[in-house]
Parts: sequence; C-alpha cells; structure tokens
Amino acid sequence: MGDQLPAVRVLAESLVINPNTVARAYQELIRDGLLESRAGRGVFVIGRRKVFSNVERARRLRQSAGQLCHEGMLLDAGFPEVARILEETWNELQGEASRHENPAERKIK
Repeated sequence: MGDQLPAVRVLAESLVINPNTVARAYQELIRDGLLESRAGRGVFVIGRRKVFSNVERARRLRQSAGQLCHEGMLLDAGFPEVARILEETWNELQGEASRHENPAERKIK
C-alpha cells in the first residue's frame, strides 16, 4: 500500500478550496487507477498503476491518436513527420522513465 492522502476536508482547508473540488479530484484519480479508496482507512496512492483492460487501453490510445492526427493535419504535417515525432517522443519518454526507475524494478522487465 502506498502513502495515505489527507482527508478531503483537511486538504480542502489547507488549500483553501471547496471540499467538493478535492473529492472530485480524488474520484478522478481513483477512476484512473492512481489512487485507491479503502473503506474506513482513507485514500492511498497505488504503488503500481492498475492495468486497463485491452478495450479501455485501445479506447484511450485511439482518443489520443485522434487528437495527434487532428493537430498534425491542422499544422499541415504529413503522416511520416507525425510518426517520426511520435517515435522520437516515445524514445525520449522511455529514456526518462528508465532513469527514474527503481533498479530492482528494472531487473523485472
């Protein structure tokens, strides 16, 4: 189990925002698989991100791909340029992620 987050009211008071805003943010993060709510115990950060179903993963990727393609078309970029930039960005992000990984986790992959 990861770190426990502050109670909704406590965090809302410290940030001087409406508790509903904090509750909505917590719910979104729970839905996205980043947090976990444990009855009677609170909200916790999930150590490892939950894996989405194949259908949900494909839906999210299609949505992002659609946005990228739309932006590329607006900028009058051809598919080869968009694909090249996507691959470069992918490689950069993988490099950053591997630099921040726990050495024990790196061995598992």
